[in-house]
Amino acid sequence: MYTVAQLIGGVWGAGGEGGELVVHDPADGSPVSSVPVATADEVGKAVEAARGVVAEWAATAPAERAAALHRAADAVAAVADELARSTTAEMGKPLDDARGGVEAGIGTLRQYAELAPVRGGRTLLGGADAIDFMTPQPRGVVAAITPWNDPVAVSCGLLGAALVTGNVVLYKPSERTPATGWLLARALDSALPPGVLSLLTGGPEVGAALSAQEVDVVAHVGSTATGRAIAAAAARTGAKVLLENGGSDPLIVDADVDPVWAAGQAAIGAFANAGQICVAVERIYVHRDVAEDFVEALAERAAALRTGPGTDPGTELGPLVDRRHRDHVHGQVVAAVAQGARIRVGGTVPDGPGAFYPATVVTDCRHDMPLIREETFGPVAPVVVVDSFSEALRCAADSPYGLAATVLTGSMSHAQRAWRELPVGTVKVNAVFGGAPGGAAHPRRGSGQGFGYGPELLDEFTATKAVHIEAPGGGHW
Repeated sequence: MYTVAQLIGGVWGAGGEGGELVVHDPADGSPVSSVPVATADEVGKAVEAARGVVAEWAATAPAERAAALHRAADAVAAVADELARSTTAEMGKPLDDARGGVEAGIGTLRQYAELAPVRGGRTLLGGADAIDFMTPQPRGVVAAITPWNDPVAVSCGLLGAALVTGNVVLYKPSERTPATGWLLARALDSALPPGVLSLLTGGPEVGAALSAQEVDVVAHVGSTATGRAIAAAAARTGAKVLLENGGSDPLIVDADVDPVWAAGQAAIGAFANAGQICVAVERIYVHRDVAEDFVEALAERAAALRTGPGTDPGTELGPLVDRRHRDHVHGQVVAAVAQGARIRVGGTVPDGPGAFYPATVVTDCRHDMPLIREETFGPVAPVVVVDSFSEALRCAADSPYGLAATVLTGSMSHAQRAWRELPVGTVKVNAVFGGAPGGAAHPRRGSGQGFGYGPELLDEFTATKAVHIEAPGGGHW
C-alpha cells in the first residue's frame, strides 16, 4: 500500500491536516493508497511559498531549465515500472497500456526540454534609431490539475511545458490516482531546485481551493463540469485558464469502406482503456449500406475481448476506475434501452468484486438519446444508422462538445469535407488514434480552450511582452 506525502515549499510531508482518503483497487476493492487531504489554508501557504521562488526560476537560463527537465525525464524513466504498476493498481489500466502511458510522458518531457531553449520572440521594424521586439516571459505560478485516466502522460505534458518555460508549478493529481502523482512528483523534484514544484493531494475541494487562489494559470484536464467551475473561479482572480475537458467524439463509417476493417477501428476507439480516454469513440454513425456487416463484426470483437485485472498478462479490458463510474456508464445504457435502443452484446453488470463492465455494443440508437449526446467514458459503442455521408457529418457536428472526430472513408472529397466542416480540435481520417509527434489542437465548446500539447503548449505558459527602446532625447545611440 502506498503512503502518499505532500510537497509544499520544498518540504516533503508538509500539510495534510484535512484528513485522509483511501484509494481502492478497482479490480478487487483492496486498499491501494493512503492520501493526505490538504486544507484551504495549506493550499494558500503553498501558493505563497511558490511566489517566493518565481523570480529565481524565471531568471534561470533556458538551457539550464531544459537540462533540469532532461534530468527529470531520466528520473522518471528510472521509476517507470513502479509508475506503471501504481497506475494499474489505482485505476485499473492494463499494465502494458500503463507502461505505454509512462513512456509517452517521458517522451513529452524530453520533447519540451529540446524545444524550449530554441524558442524566441521576434523583432519588429520600427524607427531607425529604435529597437522593437517581442519576447516571451514565464507567467508565474501555474496550478496543474490532472486526470486519472492517463495520469503520467497528461501530467508530464502540463508539468513539463510549464516548468521548462520558467513557471513554478502547484501539482494536484486526481484523487483517484494520487500515488501515481506522488511517485511522479518525487522523480521530478529530484531534478529541480527546491520549491519549483509542489504537490497537493485530496479530493475536488482541494482543486477548488487551488483554482480560487491568486495564481497566474490554471491548467485542467478532466470533466467539463469541473472545467467550467475552474473557469468561473479564474474569472474572479484573472488567472489564465487552459482546459481540456469532456467529449463525445464521433466516428463516421462511410459506405465505401470494408465494414470488418471499420469495426476493428471502432473497437479500438471505443474499448481501449475501457473507453476511459479523452478522445475515445463515444458515438458511431454508420452508413446503412454497410451497417449490418459492421455491427456484426463489432459485436464479435467486443465479445472476444479478454477481461480481467490489469496486472494479468493478456488482459485487454480492465475494470472501470470505480463502481460509482460504472453505475454512471450502466445507467446510460439502461436509459438508452428504455428509449428503444437494443443491446447487441454486453450491457450487464457482472457479479463479483471490482468495477468491471463488459465491452458493449448498442444498436437502434437515435441521435437525440443521452447515450449519444452526453459523455459516457466507458466501453460502450452506440451505433446510429444514417442514409448519407452528409447526414453523418451533420449529426457528428451537432454536439455540445468539440474535442475530436474520426472519419473512415475511401473518398478524398469526403475526407476534405470532414476536416473542413467538423467543429472539433482534431480530425482523424482512417485511423482512430495516431498522429505525428508534436501535434496540438484547440478543443472547442464544452471540450475546453487553449492548445493541448505540442510546441504550442509552451506558448500557452508564457506571456508575450512588446518592448520599444529609443535613444534618449531623440538622439542616436
